[in-house]
Amino acid sequence: MTISTRALLRASLAVLASTAAMPAWAADDSVPDTDPGKDDILIVAQRQKQTIENTPNAAASVDADRIARTVNAMNVEDTVKYLPSLIVRKRHIGDTQAPLATRTSGLGASARSLIYADGALLSALIGNNNTSASPRWSAVSPQEIARIDVLYGPFSAAYPGNSIGAVVNITTRLPDALEATLSAGTSVQTSDLYGRNDTFAAYQVGATVGDRFGPLALFASYDHVKSRGQPLGFATATTAPAGTEGGPADVNRVGQPLRVLGATGIEDQGQDRLKLKAAIDLTSSLRLTYVGGLFLNRTDSSSQTYLTTIATGAPNWPLALSAGVYRTDQRHWSHALSLGGSGKAFDWQVIGTRYIVDRDEQRIAATALPAAATGGAGTITRLDGTGWITLDAKAVWRSGPSALSFGAHWDRFRIASNRFTTTDWVAGSAGALNLQSLGKTRTAALWVQDAWKILPSVTLTLGGRYEWWRAYDGVNFSLSPAIAVNQPERSAAKFSPKAALAWEPAAGWKAQLAFGQAWRFPTVGELYQIVTTPVAAVPNPDLRPERARSTEVSIERTGKRGSIRLSLFNEVVTDALISQTGPLNGGPALATFVQNVDRTRARGVELAVVRNDLIPRFDLSGSVTYADATTRANAALPASVGKLIPTVPRWKATAVATWRPVDGVALTAAGRYSSRLYGTLDNSDVVGNTYQGFYKFLVVDLRAQFAVGKKYTLGIGVDNVTNDRYFLFHPFPQRTFHADLTLRL
Repeated sequence: MTISTRALLRASLAVLASTAAMPAWAADDSVPDTDPGKDDILIVAQRQKQTIENTPNAAASVDADRIARTVNAMNVEDTVKYLPSLIVRKRHIGDTQAPLATRTSGLGASARSLIYADGALLSALIGNNNTSASPRWSAVSPQEIARIDVLYGPFSAAYPGNSIGAVVNITTRLPDALEATLSAGTSVQTSDLYGRNDTFAAYQVGATVGDRFGPLALFASYDHVKSRGQPLGFATATTAPAGTEGGPADVNRVGQPLRVLGATGIEDQGQDRLKLKAAIDLTSSLRLTYVGGLFLNRTDSSSQTYLTTIATGAPNWPLALSAGVYRTDQRHWSHALSLGGSGKAFDWQVIGTRYIVDRDEQRIAATALPAAATGGAGTITRLDGTGWITLDAKAVWRSGPSALSFGAHWDRFRIASNRFTTTDWVAGSAGALNLQSLGKTRTAALWVQDAWKILPSVTLTLGGRYEWWRAYDGVNFSLSPAIAVNQPERSAAKFSPKAALAWEPAAGWKAQLAFGQAWRFPTVGELYQIVTTPVAAVPNPDLRPERARSTEVSIERTGKRGSIRLSLFNEVVTDALISQTGPLNGGPALATFVQNVDRTRARGVELAVVRNDLIPRFDLSGSVTYADATTRANAALPASVGKLIPTVPRWKATAVATWRPVDGVALTAAGRYSSRLYGTLDNSDVVGNTYQGFYKFLVVDLRAQFAVGKKYTLGIGVDNVTNDRYFLFHPFPQRTFHADLTLRL
């Protein structure tokens, strides 16, 4: 790169510096990482966050170098897929509905995990589902990640009850010198399902630039993804319409015969994300940080018929295919601001975040195809105004054998969903309001946690979190059926005690017993939101908070070459909030109901291993998790007692093997396995490998990375190389070929 180009980069960053003072709400940050082995990359937030919170949880981590070597990563959610006990329901590249399942909670329980990026909340706690409440992974690009840490279980008082499953902390980076990257990637997926052979392509381009100007560090990134995914759904019927032919025969998830009329939800997506981070050292121990992001998404979805009219031979388009024809336009803003200080005995942070759904519009056709492709009647659903604000203040005081952490928390979540009729779903204006869901929740909390070394080798951690929760301003309106109701307010105040006893008998060895109680309050969506597509969801303003009591016994050995951990866990949840899909009012239409299940229990064992240089130049990591997660009491559905909790399998496993034959070359084979899942509380969905079913899977991925000097890195790979065909309600990607190239300054 020429000197003039470097000067241009520096000038561009100087302009960005002038925008760093723009109004915003908050993010997590901290003091510089001064480790000389970090190649002049400043790790934001993680060191001080860990010092303040003193979390006693079992943990797993992955850093940027390992991600680059082992993962064909087109989106940030790809980067956690090999970590122990986690499943990300990513249906295609650019998917905006990719919830996280943990060792005790399933794919429909997005509110039972917490995902942060530098302290900014990415979990959309406006709901507890795998659609609108999926994490906002899009706020982070793969190029800016420094490391990812996962904490298992609700054992830290620093986190709310949504940590029942896991807490994912994504740490991004800031530069200490001028640096820039340019990356490009592409993927091609083959798909063979219901007799159709198709190819779907995607590409990604991204750029980062950063520098330090004395006390001011700046980092900017841009990422663009363009993708076309496999069908997300299928229109089915017991028989094909009269006068038509075609449409393969199949059975539904309860074993009844059906005809597949066509494919729906074939999404063409274009996404852009822009990010600016600025950190200024006000003094040697005081730092102010701003992180701002913009996410843009444009999705055009189409359908494909499998039927022809016998008399004419022309394609036949049942009305059911129109539900998969839609256009989505999204513009989301995220802001974060933090102020943190550190000293010998006292560290502190004040962090505020705001996530704004500035524009979120989905237009859906209600007219039969092919005419619907150019217009006709439909609906317009807008989520404009939905979003959340969080504020956290936390500190730690270290005195002798004690490290006392404490803090305060406040948040507000708002749902604003309005659906209108329109005479032209493609470009028409909104007509009459025919469906509305409004509501808010607010939580305030105080917490304290003390890690006390009662002996040089024994640490006792005691903590507690007290929370005040309120749900209010709930409104539901519907033209058909006629509903117009102001929903009741709800409130609760709950205390969650925490305790852990850790023993380190020798260097590198640690044994720990941990206990945590957590209250997970109903989300505003569970209480007040009506959803009609893709699967109808019915709210319930009378839901009670769920209470989890979790215990874990773990033994861990850590050394220079890696670690091995064995954990035994047990979790009992009373009044469990479980999302259940079934017939609406006994009819053919499906709906999702969130209900309080009297008691569930999940117990099991997790083995996680990381071993670098197992033999020279060969790294191996992996995990095996067994979970007996069942319903123990349920007066509303006795048939569910003793059955597996929805979408929590008995077995999960991961394995990643990397061989580095010479410097600059890494060859990786990785695998993910899950045993059979069920989508219903009573496990009545006996057929798994069909649309709307949940099946087992074994996915094997390959990746080769080649570093050419310090400037160029080439990656090629194949995901699902064995072409496993499986459903998790939706069909999932089959064999996919990847290639990526990164250029560094």
